[in-house]
Amino acid sequence: MSARTLATALVLAGLTAGGASAAPPRSAGIKNPDTKAWWQIAEALSSDAMEGRDIGSAGYDRAADIVAAKFKAAGLKPAGDNGGWFQVFPVHESRVETAGTSFTIWRGDRAATPLKFLHEITVRPTDSLPAQMDGELTFRGYCGSKDLAEARGKVVVCFNTKRTGLPTAGQRVQAASAAGAAGLIQVDDPYFTIEPPRWPAAYARAVAIVGTPAPAAASLPVMTLSAEAFKTMLAGSGQNADTVLKAGGDRQPLTAFDLPGLRLKAQFHLTRRDYTAKNVIGVLPGRDPKLSDQYLALTAHLDGYGYGEPVGGDNLYNGALDDAAYVGTLIRFADKHKAKPLRRSVVIAAFTGEEKGLLGAHWFVDHPTVPKAAIVADINLDQLRPLFPLELMTELAVDDTTLGRMAREVAASMAIRIQPDPEPERSLLTRADHWPFMQAGIPGTGFIFGYVPGTEAERRYREWYQVRYHRPQDDLTQPMDFEAAGKFNRFFYRLAESVADADDKPTWLKAPPAR
Repeated sequence: MSARTLATALVLAGLTAGGASAAPPRSAGIKNPDTKAWWQIAEALSSDAMEGRDIGSAGYDRAADIVAAKFKAAGLKPAGDNGGWFQVFPVHESRVETAGTSFTIWRGDRAATPLKFLHEITVRPTDSLPAQMDGELTFRGYCGSKDLAEARGKVVVCFNTKRTGLPTAGQRVQAASAAGAAGLIQVDDPYFTIEPPRWPAAYARAVAIVGTPAPAAASLPVMTLSAEAFKTMLAGSGQNADTVLKAGGDRQPLTAFDLPGLRLKAQFHLTRRDYTAKNVIGVLPGRDPKLSDQYLALTAHLDGYGYGEPVGGDNLYNGALDDAAYVGTLIRFADKHKAKPLRRSVVIAAFTGEEKGLLGAHWFVDHPTVPKAAIVADINLDQLRPLFPLELMTELAVDDTTLGRMAREVAASMAIRIQPDPEPERSLLTRADHWPFMQAGIPGTGFIFGYVPGTEAERRYREWYQVRYHRPQDDLTQPMDFEAAGKFNRFFYRLAESVADADDKPTWLKAPPAR
């Protein structure tokens, strides 16, 4: 038996690769049978034995084997490549390594100030990233094209706003490249409190499907700088960093200024590798001869961050709620319908590469293993944080398709109120695996636990994003409201059943988004 097969077998048996768990699993205290079974799957998929399920890793492969075994046990039919469970595709990775990478602010004849990579500054990895960069620093506000006169050869520093009506990150990159800048530094907005910046970064890696065009201005070093490091940068310059940050946070005009005598010198150690990634896909065949050739897609992502920069002494990013637990919800749905097929067929997919840019979802939509024209909708599970009672829920694209009406009907029967996204500046709609389906003209949606502003529920939600999102602290010990988790799963089961059994398939109420 291979080491991978042994590790998978041990987890399926309720053990870790190192033996029996030192403490009773948390699921032992959950009374509701379905919620208990759900969390047991989460315990298996986000245990340390899965090593954070990074795309293309041995830990991910072990988790994928578990999911395939669970799909098989639930009676699904394999719907991957060549009659198997897995859909495999090639990816290319660019990584800026910690060893050999450095950033230093040079202050003329004064002392040099190093910036700590991944803790104060990071850089976008591309295959065209130069080995080194050296340029005079200049602050150019929001870095719209009109702000970048005489920026050639300089490292331009911009306020990294996410607010509507101001230049986007992509527009800043394009403008800096067109101006001939030597590099671009985007300074965090500490006032974007709905999803505040987090440091350290886990790593500096970019993974793309082989053949994907290079990002815009690929040879331009594009860096992100923490607000605290910005204060370090401006120390002694005569400019007040706090004033600049506050004005940017308030969307006020920002005055450009040069930083005479200040330069940023950087060394980049870039590595590249090619490997394969894989989705896990199964089908629950439908029972209605008139509808069984149509497919409802139910999706979640299996991949996580793997190992990264330590936070609180822990470097393993388990990804329990993001998104192992909701692969578990897909499995529990399949379990419930092992002997009770629905009218339409259901394709159930655990995607990889979501954390690297929705890669698995994009690959499936571009290379579907069921007829794309027959996929009537996608309901995706991600961004769900069961931390407080479920009374209010945000539905993404709620008014874009008839899925919103169906969700509201199911939710109302469970005393849950559905609302549109109250924070569109976070771009949550485009950050999860339903988005490639929607771009292909397939109705899609996803859900988020909602809260009333100023309540304890909001405090818990904000705390999770500050402390646990894409952090090792998203693990099996985190605070949970298991009653709320179970209530959401029941909502999901009912909604999926409603869509799969409806006479009419979901339709668009607005024009689908362009790809």
